[in-house]
Amino acid sequence: MDITSLSGVTSDYLSTYAANKSLTVKEDDSFGAVFQSMLSSLDETNQLQNAAESAEIQFALGESDNTHDLLIAESKAEIALQYTVAVRDKLIDAYKELMQMSV
Repeated sequence: MDITSLSGVTSDYLSTYAANKSLTVKEDDSFGAVFQSMLSSLDETNQLQNAAESAEIQFALGESDNTHDLLIAESKAEIALQYTVAVRDKLIDAYKELMQMSV
């Protein structure tokens, strides 16, 4: 495979292209931005759980015989749930640490 034609693609070019196409996210460390990010992550986890449950029901009813798609949907939902639980645990640990601080 010849990749010599890609020599003009630099990181500056990619950064400029991504900025022009609004592909990059501007850094916003405010509480509202973090909270909205967390809510969207929870919504995504909920959607993946619903998709896995829907795939299970379709498989149980015989509407789908593709076990591969079922396993993928269940794996995505499980990983998203594990990530959500890990983030929740870290938030609880941070809250406990803040509560133990003396002012």
